[in-house]
Amino acid sequence: MRVGEVIGNVTLSKCNATVAGGTWLVVVPLNIAGLKGDDKGRDEAVIVYDELGASPGAKIGFSEGGEAANPFAPDYKPLDAYNACILDSIEVDDI
Repeated sequence: MRVGEVIGNVTLSKCNATVAGGTWLVVVPLNIAGLKGDDKGRDEAVIVYDELGASPGAKIGFSEGGEAANPFAPDYKPLDAYNACILDSIEVDDI
């Protein structure tokens, strides 16, 4: 699972019926530097399927690849990334 920040939404004119009911988010993955607020700690944006209602500015935990379809077993959906949680707060300790 990765942590990312929602920076926008995707609007579709047509959607595969198996993923109807969810929304699509534009999410920037964050590494440790990004979690501390450094712009250099932000990766290239990805599109994430969301059923939880995350909005721009929210920090989320998302899974990618095969793990993104697991929450829907046995009726797997054609997803590359799935929003698993909306994070209330994040604490990063210096090591």
